[in-house]
Amino acid sequence: MLNKKMIITILLSSLFILGDAAILFLSQESFGRLPQGKRLERIHQSPNYKDGKFVNLDSTSVMVDKKKLKEVEKEESEVETVPKEPLKIIKTDLHKLSREKDFIVWFGHSSYLLQVDGKRFLIDPVFYKGSPVSFINKPFKGPDYFKPEHIPDFDYLVISHDHWDHLDHKAVKELKPKFKKVICPLGVGEHFEYWGFEADSLVELDWWENSELENGFSVEATPARHFSGRGLKWNQSLWSSYMLKTPNKIIFIGGDSGYGSHFKMIGEKYPQVDLSILENGQYNEQWADIHTLPKYLGQIMQEVKAKQYLTVHHSKFKLSRHAWDEPIKNARKIASDLGVDLLDPVIGEVVYLK
Repeated sequence: MLNKKMIITILLSSLFILGDAAILFLSQESFGRLPQGKRLERIHQSPNYKDGKFVNLDSTSVMVDKKKLKEVEKEESEVETVPKEPLKIIKTDLHKLSREKDFIVWFGHSSYLLQVDGKRFLIDPVFYKGSPVSFINKPFKGPDYFKPEHIPDFDYLVISHDHWDHLDHKAVKELKPKFKKVICPLGVGEHFEYWGFEADSLVELDWWENSELENGFSVEATPARHFSGRGLKWNQSLWSSYMLKTPNKIIFIGGDSGYGSHFKMIGEKYPQVDLSILENGQYNEQWADIHTLPKYLGQIMQEVKAKQYLTVHHSKFKLSRHAWDEPIKNARKIASDLGVDLLDPVIGEVVYLK
């Protein structure tokens, strides 16, 4: 029989081993790096950085209402959160697409390729996993087809924030030879420099900052209501939406966002948006502040006015407890009720813009 001293020794040894394993796990390159040096100095000057972290324009809680585990399990058992069969996709040969027409190709969740006026923008490409480990947030069968090798050369990588389901370390490293510039929120550039990207390839923006990309093309970082973080320390980099202006179009890239006062601000500043790409999916009343609940989607459409809409953040990962196809069904009904033009593509389909 083990005596008390031996038990304590075994427990302490186990704790030290677990601690070392946790440190080793969190030290992986994929976790990125917290901002430092001149970037951190710039962050400290941001009006959106207070008391050691970035904050939203509206008071925000990440978790609004915590429920018991049994209630969560009951809710999950009542709906089909993961499709039983592989989802239909179109395996478009993207390398053969001409640069002459404006189009968008959606890869599921918030990843899509946008071509406007001859320039290509790849947004939040997540092609491997939506979490630090491969067995959590696995992509659905079907949307898991697309990988960096299927993506043609493009001009700009656009990142909305540094969460794992929007910033895929392995994917961006493999995509690196295919593009020139990264557009990202303030602080996120630290991850990219840590991963071997040159500082002069980064267009790193605070909210309401504008950057002239090249002749006739510019981008402005606009607010979102969300949070950030790849490890244990949150909100050390910013999260953002964007207004992309090209010679002939204005496109709103919504990123991840709960409903807030910023949508009305954005709509008032940019009343002539051609395409608005909005988050719609992985919502839940428990995190109502940081993701768009269905009851607010129509209101956002009315505040961020656009000629066409596309909803994303669904149909690839199970991050919440709603049915996997509920978000797009909601979007179709809301668009019909409002009489707005909703793009409703199959994953991998080339949709030509007006």
